[in-house]
Amino acid sequence: MDSPLVNFLPANAHFFSLQGAQLVLIIGIMMFFGSIGGKLFQKLKIPQVVGYIVIGILLGVSGLVILGKNTIAALNPISTIALSLIGFLVGAELKIDVIKKYGKQFVGILIGESITPFFVVGILTGTVTYLFTKNTATAVSIGLLLGAICAATAPAATTDVLKEYRTKGPLTTTILGIVAMDDAVALILYAVAATIASPLLGGHSVSFLSQLGAIAYDIFGSVVLGMGFGFLMSLILKNIMNEEGRVLGFSLGIIFLCTGVCNILKLDNILAAMFIGFFMTNFAHPKTKNMFKLVEKYTPPIYVLFFVTVGAKLNVWIVTPFIAVIALLYVSGRTIGKTIGSRLGAKVTKAPETVFKYLPFCLLSQAGVAIGLSIAAGNDFPDSIGPQIMLIITATTFIVQILGPICVKYGVTKAGEVGLNVTAEDIMKSALVCDVAMDGKEICSPDSYTIVNETDMIGQIIGSFSKHSNTNYEVRGSDGKLIGLISLEHLKEAMQIGEMAETLLAMDIMDAPKVLCSPETNLPEVYQLFSDYDTDAICIVDSEQKPLGILEKFTVDHYLHNQIVELNHRLAKMG
Repeated sequence: MDSPLVNFLPANAHFFSLQGAQLVLIIGIMMFFGSIGGKLFQKLKIPQVVGYIVIGILLGVSGLVILGKNTIAALNPISTIALSLIGFLVGAELKIDVIKKYGKQFVGILIGESITPFFVVGILTGTVTYLFTKNTATAVSIGLLLGAICAATAPAATTDVLKEYRTKGPLTTTILGIVAMDDAVALILYAVAATIASPLLGGHSVSFLSQLGAIAYDIFGSVVLGMGFGFLMSLILKNIMNEEGRVLGFSLGIIFLCTGVCNILKLDNILAAMFIGFFMTNFAHPKTKNMFKLVEKYTPPIYVLFFVTVGAKLNVWIVTPFIAVIALLYVSGRTIGKTIGSRLGAKVTKAPETVFKYLPFCLLSQAGVAIGLSIAAGNDFPDSIGPQIMLIITATTFIVQILGPICVKYGVTKAGEVGLNVTAEDIMKSALVCDVAMDGKEICSPDSYTIVNETDMIGQIIGSFSKHSNTNYEVRGSDGKLIGLISLEHLKEAMQIGEMAETLLAMDIMDAPKVLCSPETNLPEVYQLFSDYDTDAICIVDSEQKPLGILEKFTVDHYLHNQIVELNHRLAKMG
C-alpha cells in the first residue's frame, strides 16, 4: 500500500498516466531530499550515493512509504535512462589502446573474480541450505543459482564514486573494465545453473543450447545495435560540433532511442549504450568527444533520482531467519570469493600492486543484473526456490549497496588515485593566488623580490630584473603600502634618457597599479581580471593594502602546466 501522502495516485498508476503536477511533485521530493542526503553523507566523508540510497529507504517501502510500489513502478523509466547513461559513460572509458595494454589483465581478473565466488557462494549456501532443509536437490539448486548471480557487479554505484572522487590510474581503469564485462559472465553462469537446477527440482529440462542462444542474442545483438547507433551519432555530431545545445540534444536522443529499441527487441540497454560510448571514443571524429562532457553534466540529477529509487525498492522487513543466514553467507562468500579471485587474477597477469591490493574493495556493489537474474529465477522456479532467491538477493542488495560505495572510496583512496582525473580547469577552480609559486619561492611571501621601495635607484632595480624571471615590480611607499607598479617597459623608457636614468628613483617611473588581488583570490577570478583589465600583471596586497608580490599571467599558466605534468608523472609511476 502507498502512503496516504500519495493517495492521489491511481491504484494502477503507470508513468504516462500520472498527471503532470503529481509527477513533478514526486520527482521534486526525490531530488530535493536525495540531494540533501547526498550532501550530508558527503560531509561525513561517505560517498554521496549512500546518502541517496538511505533517503530512498526512508521514503520507500521500508520507511514512510511516500514512494510506494505503484509509484516506484511508475518511475521505472528513470532507472532505465540512468542505467543507459551509466553504460554510455563507461563505454567512453574503454579505449582500444587501453584494452590492448590491459586486455590480458582484464581477462585474467575477470575470470578469477567471477568464477571463484561462484564456487565459494555455491558451496557455502548449498551446504547451509541442506542443514536447514535436508533436501539435496533444493540445496544444490540454491547453491548453483546464488553462485551464478553473485558473479555480477553493479556499475552504477561504483562508477558514481569514481566520478565523485575524480579518480584515475590502473585501479580505476581495471574497475571500469571489469564492471563492464562481468555481467556477461553472470548471464552465462546463470544459464548453466538453471539448466542443471530445473530437472533437480522436478521441472521441465531446459536446453542448455537454447539458453546459450538466448544469451548470445542478448549480448551480440546489444553490441551490434550499440555500434550502429554510435555510427549514427558520429555522423550527426561531426556536422554540428560547435552547437553545444544541439550536440546534447542529439546525443541524449540517440541514447534514449537506442534504449527504447532495446526494450522492444528484449536486448540489454546498458550493454548497447556502452558500445555507443565505445564507438564514439574510438572511431568518431576527435572533436565530437567533447560530447561526453556535455552528457556527463546532464547526469547528476538523473543519478539522484535513480539511487533514491533503488533505496525505495529495498524492503528490509521481509527477512526470515533462514533468509538472514543465507543472505549473510552470500555476502561474506561473495566478498571472499571476489577477493581471492581478483587477487589471483591480478597475480597471474602481473597487474600493478595497487590493483592486487585494492581491487577487491571495489567489486562489492550489486544491483541491476543480480536483481534481474533473481527475478528470472522467480519466473523459472515459481513453485520451489524462486521466491526465496528473490528475497535473498533483495536482502543482500540492501547490504552491499550501502557498504559497496564506502569500500570503493577506501580502495581508490588507498591506491592514491583520488583527484588524479582532473584538467587544468579543475585545478584552477580549487587553487588560490597563494598556491602559486615562482622559482620555488611563494609569490605571496612578505620578503618577495618583486617588491621595491619608492626610493630605490633604477640601477638596483635593473640588477634585480636580471636575476629573476618576473617582468613587473610592486612599489612600496614609506608607510609600507602599495603606491605603484614598475614594468620592464618602464625601465626601457627610463634608459632611453641616458646617464640621467641612474639618478632616477622607483617613484619617478612607476605607474598607479591597474588591478589588485589578495592571496585568497581564486584563479578563475584572477584570469577574469587579466581579461577585463587587459593586463598580464596583478598586484597582490593584504587587507591593509601592503604589497605582497606580483602575480603574472605566465606564472599562473606555468603553475597549472606543472600541476598537470606532476599528475601525469604520478600516473606513469603507478603503471
